[in-house]
Parts: sequence; structure tokens; C-alpha cells
Amino acid sequence: METDISSLNTVHQCNCILGKQTFHPLVSIVNLSPKNWGQLDCLKVGFYAVLLNEGYCKNLIYGREKCDFSDGTILFFSPGETIEIKERTEILHSEGWLLTFHPEFISGTSLGMNIDNYTFFNYKKNEALHLSFREQKNICKCLKDIEEELHWSIDIYSKTLISKYIEIFLDYCTRFYTRQFITRCEINKKIIHKVETIIENILLNKEINTFKSSATKYCASQLSISDAYLEDLLKYETGMRMNEYIQIKCINIAKKSLLETNKSYNQIAKDLGFPSSQYFSRLFKRITGITPTEYKSQN
Repeated sequence: METDISSLNTVHQCNCILGKQTFHPLVSIVNLSPKNWGQLDCLKVGFYAVLLNEGYCKNLIYGREKCDFSDGTILFFSPGETIEIKERTEILHSEGWLLTFHPEFISGTSLGMNIDNYTFFNYKKNEALHLSFREQKNICKCLKDIEEELHWSIDIYSKTLISKYIEIFLDYCTRFYTRQFITRCEINKKIIHKVETIIENILLNKEINTFKSSATKYCASQLSISDAYLEDLLKYETGMRMNEYIQIKCINIAKKSLLETNKSYNQIAKDLGFPSSQYFSRLFKRITGITPTEYKSQN
């Protein structure tokens, strides 16, 4: 039996399904209760959506670990994504908030220019944000500020003010995701160790050039996490993006080869998939402060 998917291209359509009045055609905030969802199966949204489930629900997991808070959970949906309702019964029985805003609403605003920085819109749903009681209260205050502004008549200030409130809300989400990385430090270390093992095995044994072009996607698929989450986790734990991380790993392998084998640095550069020995030498010097030849002679 096929799943009944309702495609919602406008914020107003979403409001109608939820039985809520539309105060602005491009943005909405709905205080949810279980009855809002009715008999819905899935909603495919043509706009950004943020779903806050309030309070603790033993069935509401979304990737929650033992080290995570459980006083609220936030899910993020980008345009084109599907919100599964019937398959996630915890949504049917939850209370909370649903924030929706259309890409056209944020066009030309600070939020519109920075929306790609909120990478959690590209996370998997089992990489949700789990809130403490204090964080949830803060988030709810942000959402109420948006709701209050929406109840004003639309004027020349509406777009600026509402988009700023949404931006503040998303900035707090970024802050709390960073806190979640902190409380997950031991789990993160294990993930980084697995990434390190995957990269080292690829660099030593497989098609390096092909791997470099899709390293994040490959590692993420091996670990069953999203590309965006892996990049953010790696950035938090190491201060580096994947391409920088791989460069460091390449240079470490090169240093070992220079000392433990008779290979020339030209051959090592070729083995590690560098486009030329000159490029390899420049990168080696940028990272270590000396050339490959100088490194070998000094050690």
C-alpha cells in the first residue's frame, strides 16, 4: 500500500491542514496539539519547517543518546523534504510548535544570505537537537516572539523584523547544537577514530583521487550519518573541514614514508594522489614548515 503524501507548496496550505489562521502567506508559527495532525500520513513541504516536540516522550528518540537532554527535541526540514507523520507516532501524540517559512520570504534578508550556514537543515532526523529544560524555555520564547510579530498587521517592517526573529531562533539552535557536541564528546571521539581509520585505509590501499572528491559522502555513508553532520562534527572536534583533515593525514603518511622507505618524494606524491610533486612539496612545506627533502635530511 502506497503512503499518502500531501505536497504542500505554500505556508497557507500547511495552515489549512492544521486548522490554523494565516497571518502571513509566507511564514507561520503554529502551537501544536495532537489533534492538529488528524489522519495525515506524510507532508512534503516546499518551504523550511522546524518542528519542536515539547517535553519528554519515551518513544521520541530521533537519535537521542544517554548523554543527551530529553526536555524537548527539534527537527529541521528543508524545502522538498517529507515530514513523516503516521510512521512516527510520537509526532501524532506530541505537543509543541511548528515554524514554517518560505524561501521567498527570506530572499534579500540577512537570514536569506546566511541560511546555508544553518547546516542542521541537512541533517538526518536521527541527528535531531535535544534540549534541556532551560534551553527549551529559551526556544519557546523565541517562537513566541515570532508569533507575536505575526499578529501585527503586515507593513514595511514585517519582513525585516520577523526574519531577524527567525535568525535569532536559528542562532540559538546553533548554540545548543554546539553544546550537544560537547556533551557527546566521548561518542564524537569514537566517530573521529572511525573516520581516521577509513581515511588511512583508503589513502594506503585504494583509489585516492576518486576518494578525495567524495570523502565526506563516503565516510558518512560508512558511518550511517549525514554529510552535513559529519562535516560539522569534524569541524568542532578538529577545527578542520574534511579536505583539510585529509591533507594532514596525507602529509603524516608522507612523513612516515620518507623516513621508513627509500621512495623519492616524487613517488610518494604520486602514491598519495597529488596532481604533481611540486604541489605536494608546497603543501608539505605549508604544513610542516620545511620541504620533504629537508624533512628527510633532518630526521
